[in-house]
Amino acid sequence: MDLILLGFSVLLQPSVLMMLVLGVFVGLVVGSIPGINDNIAFAVFIPFSFSLPVEQALALMVGVYCAAATGGAIPAIMLRVPGTAAALLTTLDGNAMARRGHAGRALSIAMTSSVVGGILSALVLLICAPLLAQVALRFGYVENAALTVLGLSCVVGLLKNNILKGVISAALGLLVAMVGFSQSTGFPRYTFGNVNLIEGIPFVPLLVGLFGVAAALELMRDIVKERGDESAQTGLPKIGSMRLEGSLLRRLMPTWLTASAIGNFIGVLPGAGMLMAIYLAYDQAARRFRRRFAGQPGEPEWGQGTPEGIAAPEAANNSVTASSMVPLLSLGIPGNSTSALFIGAMALHGLVPGPLLFTQNSGIAWMIIVAFLACNLVMWPLAFVVIRLVSGTVFAIPRSVMVGVILLLCVLGAYSDGNNLFNVWVALVAGVVAYVMNRAGIPLGPAILGLVLGAQMEASFANSLLIARGDWLVFIDPVAHPISAAMIAVSALMWLAPMLGSLGRRIAKAR
Repeated sequence: MDLILLGFSVLLQPSVLMMLVLGVFVGLVVGSIPGINDNIAFAVFIPFSFSLPVEQALALMVGVYCAAATGGAIPAIMLRVPGTAAALLTTLDGNAMARRGHAGRALSIAMTSSVVGGILSALVLLICAPLLAQVALRFGYVENAALTVLGLSCVVGLLKNNILKGVISAALGLLVAMVGFSQSTGFPRYTFGNVNLIEGIPFVPLLVGLFGVAAALELMRDIVKERGDESAQTGLPKIGSMRLEGSLLRRLMPTWLTASAIGNFIGVLPGAGMLMAIYLAYDQAARRFRRRFAGQPGEPEWGQGTPEGIAAPEAANNSVTASSMVPLLSLGIPGNSTSALFIGAMALHGLVPGPLLFTQNSGIAWMIIVAFLACNLVMWPLAFVVIRLVSGTVFAIPRSVMVGVILLLCVLGAYSDGNNLFNVWVALVAGVVAYVMNRAGIPLGPAILGLVLGAQMEASFANSLLIARGDWLVFIDPVAHPISAAMIAVSALMWLAPMLGSLGRRIAKAR
């Protein structure tokens, strides 16, 4: 309890709380803009947060992270265009309900569901992160090396069906992380005589390019592809009343609890991803709706404006946000691509997420945890303000103008990190590379993991082998290093599971 109060004492400083509210507002606006997601917002705001004190910077990032997924429901319901990938399924029932004249009701269900899921997720973070942090004192070089292996093994969870493309992506991230001074020899490598690369490829411009510039290129491609074939927007549905009856709240409570449980479970698993939680929650809500409400008078068909079809994905996507921070804060393993960017934001302020965070920077660690809880409480009233005052203006911005705005923000963000024109070129080249990877179906998640974990892996392995006098068996020694041995075993299972599953399916077909 004392540590929780310590976190609140840091968060409730006026300047820190103001940054949290600003982050929530920005996240809601960003989420309501089709084509811009939380990853882009993170990439753009990271360099601007560098000049802020660490508490204010991380409060801003937490606000953006929590609110962006919620904001994506606004264009999904009003325009049938999901603002973020997290709002894909909200589009189905949400827009159908809006077309029937109940846009305010749909928006209110979405916002309330997101807040409920976010609060439950924050409570999971509050309970689970400290429990995992208790192993902090048992982590040394060997355990940290095994932890990086476990983190890279999470690329299996970031993949869909093509493991080879995931391995290529992770290898590319590790290769980029090797540019600059070698931590083992102290000599520069892969710099090709460029002094700007002696300290490695600049991390912030790299993130700006991988997400922001790549998103602008994707949007530009869509504009060219759909030129002359875009359906005209005849106007927004009228929002109307946003009040929810008590009977509807009681009806949605089981859906909220189930979807939040699914989202929390998926969020704690590194690399599982938000979309997996959304689809699982949506499927469970569909099953319950068909059992309890299908065919009753006044009830629409599933996918045609049902309250559960909005509540389930929105509760699930926000329940992933805070729970995905459990492996990040406790073990230094990002739960998804956005939390991987959170590592970058923390690294810029000299913080290392992982087992030692709660012992070396306990005030900051607990501030982050309680910030997720406070963020969702602040988000509920702000969401209705954004819906009423901002959404109509944002939706009126032409997409061609949006491309220029995104690129301008990316260039400013990259240049502001050191006031170096070289950083702008890094962002532009990274954006082109990320665009090509997206077109080729190569996921970015493993590359981000490689970038984040590369330096830590090299240092941990080098120091471990130096202490063990070159004995590689030290990593799987169950007596001297049981934590390391367990993590290596789990990593092996992560890689073997898809292969064993494929083999099992082939045997079943042969029979």
